[in-house]
Amino acid sequence: MDRFLSMQAFSKVVEAGSFVRGAEKLGMSTTSVSRLIAELEEHLGTRLLQRTTRRLHLTDAGHRFIERATQLLTDLQEAEAEVGSATTTPRGRLRISVPLSFGVRHLADLFPRYRTKYPEVELEVHATDRRVDLIEEGFDLALRLSLEIPPTYVARPLTVVRLAVCAAPGYLKRHGTPRTPQELAEHNCLTLPSGGFEGRWPLEGADGVVTIRVHGDFRADSGDLLRSAALAGQGIVMLPTFIVGDDLARGDLVSLLPKWRPPHTDALIIYPTRRFVSAKVHTFTEFLQQEFAGDPPWDRWMTTHDNGR
Repeated sequence: MDRFLSMQAFSKVVEAGSFVRGAEKLGMSTTSVSRLIAELEEHLGTRLLQRTTRRLHLTDAGHRFIERATQLLTDLQEAEAEVGSATTTPRGRLRISVPLSFGVRHLADLFPRYRTKYPEVELEVHATDRRVDLIEEGFDLALRLSLEIPPTYVARPLTVVRLAVCAAPGYLKRHGTPRTPQELAEHNCLTLPSGGFEGRWPLEGADGVVTIRVHGDFRADSGDLLRSAALAGQGIVMLPTFIVGDDLARGDLVSLLPKWRPPHTDALIIYPTRRFVSAKVHTFTEFLQQEFAGDPPWDRWMTTHDNGR
């Protein structure tokens, strides 16, 4: 049995949703493709597909096997591309995971520009704040807002991510402006329900870091929802400047505690450690690094404020 050809047949049938269309993609007869998959199932000692008159269904074993088989076939294509002419022509599907707010605000306009430059690449973008497992879920790369990267991943720097403690002028007029970190405990602070800063805000000053326990009457797992509440004068937020930078520049939000700074992190492009890196991953990484070279545009407001960097 040719296991490589059998995996190709299985992958194409699953992708196409039928033996007939899968065989057409391979340029083979339906009988040959059916025989290859039957031999693969016999070799593995389990059924991969449940066949009905209308459609195919993957078994549990089939679901597990298709992920591994697809990755093996992709790795082989990338290895061939590494030593062949395809290295200069990125092509194929590129699966990407990006943080929701950052992706919508700062990447959405870049995806079409990348595809204009590399039209043979098919982009599949998943905008989610969930930390996907790149290997298990079949992603080529991800953008992470974190300094903690698993050792099995390669990390490439993209840009710095700063946080700002801020509130609307209307809120400050009604409730006063906190002058020290400790005074935050007396204010309505709008927070995340989970994650790193849900109830404790660390701030760094000349004498070191202090962590303030904060509380409030509104929590949300979306930075954009917290921003909207802050703009409505509901309370104080600590959010990335890529979300509130424009609001701070316009004065719709006011940066607080100029002598204290929240911790910053990095935006990183990560992908699984491999000997061969495909042309599509390489060119997309390089493209984003060029686009984000220099200081982030959403931090330009900081040059006119006291808190600096």
